[in-house]
Amino acid sequence: MRTDSGQIFRLEDYRESDYLIPEVELTFLLDPQETLVRARLIVERRENVAAVTALELDGDGLNLSSLAIDGTPATGTAFEATPDRLIIARPPSAKRFTLDIETRLQPSRNKALMGLYVSSDVFCTQCEAEGFRRITYFLDRPDILSVYTVRIEADKKAAPLLLSNGNPVESGKLDGGRHFAVWHDPHPKPSYLFALVAGDLGVVSDSFTTASGRKVALGVYVEHGNETRAAYAMDALKRSMRWDEERFGREYDLDVFNLVAVSDFNMGAMENKGLNIFNDKYVLADADTATDLDFANIEAIIGHEYFHNWTGNRITCRDWFQLCLKEGLTVFRDHEFSADQRSRPVKRIAEVRGLRAHQFPEDQGPLAHPVRPRRYREINNFYTATVYEKGSEVVRMIRTILGEDAFRAGMDLYFERHDGQAVTIEDFIKAFEDASDRDLAQFALWYHQAGTPHVAISSRYDAGEKSFTIEIEQSVPPTPSESRKRLMHIPLAFGLVGADGQDMAFDAVEGAVVEDGVIHVRKRHHSVRFTGVPARPVLSINRGFSAPITLSGETSTDDRLFLARHDSDPFSRWQSLNTLFTEALLSATRTVRGGDEPLFASELVGAAVSLAANDALEPAFRALALTLPGEPDVAREIGANIDPDAIHTARIALLKAIAREGRATFDALYAGLHDNAPFMPDAAGAGRRALRNVLLEYLALADENPAPAKRQFDAADNMTDRAAALTVLANHFGETQEARAALSAFEARYADDPLVLDKWFQIQASVPAPETVALMRSLMEHPHFSITNPNRVRALIGTFAMGNQRAFHSADGSGYRLVADTVLALEAHNPQVAARLATAFRSWRSLETGRRDEARRVLSDIAKHENLSRDLADIVERTLA
Repeated sequence: MRTDSGQIFRLEDYRESDYLIPEVELTFLLDPQETLVRARLIVERRENVAAVTALELDGDGLNLSSLAIDGTPATGTAFEATPDRLIIARPPSAKRFTLDIETRLQPSRNKALMGLYVSSDVFCTQCEAEGFRRITYFLDRPDILSVYTVRIEADKKAAPLLLSNGNPVESGKLDGGRHFAVWHDPHPKPSYLFALVAGDLGVVSDSFTTASGRKVALGVYVEHGNETRAAYAMDALKRSMRWDEERFGREYDLDVFNLVAVSDFNMGAMENKGLNIFNDKYVLADADTATDLDFANIEAIIGHEYFHNWTGNRITCRDWFQLCLKEGLTVFRDHEFSADQRSRPVKRIAEVRGLRAHQFPEDQGPLAHPVRPRRYREINNFYTATVYEKGSEVVRMIRTILGEDAFRAGMDLYFERHDGQAVTIEDFIKAFEDASDRDLAQFALWYHQAGTPHVAISSRYDAGEKSFTIEIEQSVPPTPSESRKRLMHIPLAFGLVGADGQDMAFDAVEGAVVEDGVIHVRKRHHSVRFTGVPARPVLSINRGFSAPITLSGETSTDDRLFLARHDSDPFSRWQSLNTLFTEALLSATRTVRGGDEPLFASELVGAAVSLAANDALEPAFRALALTLPGEPDVAREIGANIDPDAIHTARIALLKAIAREGRATFDALYAGLHDNAPFMPDAAGAGRRALRNVLLEYLALADENPAPAKRQFDAADNMTDRAAALTVLANHFGETQEARAALSAFEARYADDPLVLDKWFQIQASVPAPETVALMRSLMEHPHFSITNPNRVRALIGTFAMGNQRAFHSADGSGYRLVADTVLALEAHNPQVAARLATAFRSWRSLETGRRDEARRVLSDIAKHENLSRDLADIVERTLA
């Protein structure tokens, strides 16, 4: 664990290293208690660098056994070695020389899960962002690209499988029951992409023939007995490979592609060249143990890591400030993949809901930072929704601005120009400018400026002149360390919807550049006038969520209801109804805080019921439309003096109002959606189940009766329906015999399946009741809870802190203290997970006074602890600032 050094890394301080390491040879003599690592580094001095320049290599808790320079053992005066640094003050004067470094590791004691560690008796590595320095001393930075040759030696019985990056070169037996394998990766890569896996695993094997006719051997490695649950992952991998060829012209470039699932992993997955390592929750799935969301996530994340082969591996980041260049870009690619595999409108709505739930609060709080940060203390803390999800939205806007053809030309030029390089955001933007002959300088502010832009809209129609005018005003709120903002280039997709539901034509437009249904907002204020508009239209704006902004305007309830029923853009149709729900919940929350019973307009309740019955709309879309904004969504709109109890009461009241009005309609729909066919994890089946399970909650609340949910739980033949029914029982009928029986049955059935048992913990952690804090304490004493397993911690504590607004924000502060205790317990062995959990406090200033004081007190107590890691100290200090 690295304690806080206080060092701040700044983008403007970047400079090239004086040295390169073009070749690396690694030998691992694996043993769980003590592993010997021999590293031979071919070091080159850059041109015009003086021979007297010292060579400083990074380490992290290393134990140096020996060092040789050009084959000669180094003496104590030739170098200075600490666990975190190896300094050779006077390297050889030759331009090229060799370092032989021997270190000793203790993989079985590595609970931080960075570097080389053991998970369920399997040796595994995680080197992004700075884990390679926990293996050997190195220039551990992404602009040092090396060709790796790796020899692995291990006990053959304990570790029959020996994997690393690249292609297999050689293997054989050794004395004493040991064996070896040699791997060579011909593609230069940064050290964060190094990977090793050794152990006893089962495999699902297949092959893929590329567009040019090369045959690639594929392997998905899992714990023995889980092979049948890896079939969907293999299918998703093959579909990803074909899609990347067809959509982006990117072909795979090695003879093998291996994917390994491990049970102890800090992240979702890692894109190491040719050897992707996955958290097993994003590989293993079948109907009995995985929900439709699990299947969709497996598809998306396998696609994401595979797509990194070009956007991250073949072209990598010059420095960690450019992290969005691989992550935001690759998220955009995996979103497009999933949209093509499933329903594009439904996928887009899900993306936006996630962005608003996770990235918007980040932009609005103390942890706000640009898509490309300008400074950091701990890079692990910048694997954020801003870098990933907002980074994806920025790439999407480039496509919106340029159009599909010019965007593809820009991507092709980027691949052609920078293959094999470590590059910057400026290189990326320049490729699109050169390919399209467009100036993107103002647009590039999306990378450099923090905060969510706000756009205010008003409109008027002049019947005499047959003109329609839109007034547009943009602003960007201040964020920490950045109070003055520059004007953005915001692409607003729009439509002028006529009475027949079709977009109306117009003769001309004045006041802004309008291209292909997009208004290009570049100034603080635009007055955009459309002429030749025969009747008053209803404005549909920011269609498809063309820009990640917040909107305000004067749209009437009638116009929103009209768009919810008729807009040709599915996203805007959903957005209109969702906005009406949000406004109703905001009003109801104020009513509840005033001590009165909330009432809801019959037009809104009726619109929800009629939309549910509209079988012209796909079921997955109807399921999303009927899903009310979450309690955090309402809190975000309130913005200050938030009372989570009042929000919860208001949301339950609206759920019940819709449930009572739609009782007969929902009952008939629910029955009609029952499917006797075998479970299939396809989009159509998932959509039907999604709608059916949304309706289940309404039906249970209509009569305040747990029986419908208990019947579904007992009869379910798949995890999607079973988990949905258990969630309804736990959330709304937790004290009933039906809920207790279902929870006990679920636990007994899946006691030996860690991934499914995570769902059991997660469902209970999400129960929106003050009593959940006490339940959490008891669940943390459960025999199957382990604070050293990141999946289990995320399922229980992460769900509670990030997803259970009411219980986490218990008025007495008990929820805060529970999470703080866990953060400090985690800090002792896995500071990375501890720091991510601590981000749950990011919105504490927006709470009402009592909760705000409790949260501040808990954060201050964490900050006072001695020897906090860099990871946790960074989050807590920025949150309190």
